Amino acid sequence: MIFRISRDCFSELTYRAIVLVMAAIVFSPPTGVAAPLKGKSDPPTLRWAEGQPGCTFSRDKDGKYRYALWTDDYGVVLAVDSQELQLLHKRVEPFFAVHLTVRYRGKGKLTVEPQTATLEFVKHFKLVQPALNPEYFADETQSDADEVEHQTHREIKKHPERKEDREKYVETYQKEVAEFLDFLSTRTLPFAQLDSANTEVSGWILFSAKHKWIGGWRRPEEFVLRIPLGGRVVEFPFALPQQQGDLILRQRSN
Repeated sequence: MIFRISRDCFSELTYRAIVLVMAAIVFSPPTGVAAPLKGKSDPPTLRWAEGQPGCTFSRDKDGKYRYALWTDDYGVVLAVDSQELQLLHKRVEPFFAVHLTVRYRGKGKLTVEPQTATLEFVKHFKLVQPALNPEYFADETQSDADEVEHQTHREIKKHPERKEDREKYVETYQKEVAEFLDFLSTRTLPFAQLDSANTEVSGWILFSAKHKWIGGWRRPEEFVLRIPLGGRVVEFPFALPQQQGDLILRQRSN
């Protein structure tokens, strides 16, 4: 049997149903959503600022800007290449790199977790990029390299006359990839637990520079590096170039 309901009756039923649903939502206890903990707040921030106690800045002969921040228990030194914006486009994969050194002089322990670091691109809608995982990044890079090799083989089959040029290209590309994979495995900042016996850790932290909100670079570009340490979030605001017309003459290594 098919029941027929008048339009007015249907509208009334619909209205009552909506009222009942809204009442259920308002008065029913929430499920599946954790209520915020009372008294819980974001960790305090420790921000580098030029001229403040414990904060230093230098332009060094290796072409890097260095920002240092010291507390009673630890010190953090951020090194940024003055030409980083030019260098990132010449890499196998476009990424922004910073070098971090953490020195511990406390009596307890200090955990250093590079994967918790973030980089804010201030002039690009304040985009915040998480630190890249070196292992995942290595796998992605190797996969891209394999695909380049396969595409080259297919191209050579279609155009044998290009064989010599394409093989030279792949050889150079594979060499760059091998060097980059070695860099990822040996020179990136590792997870560390510092104490009186193990007082220092250093290495590179990488951030992807590929994003729809990252277009042409401004001058100067502004960034904020953040990394949690010792119950606080350490912040390093910096710019590239550090000031208008800034130039560091690099000293060649022997």
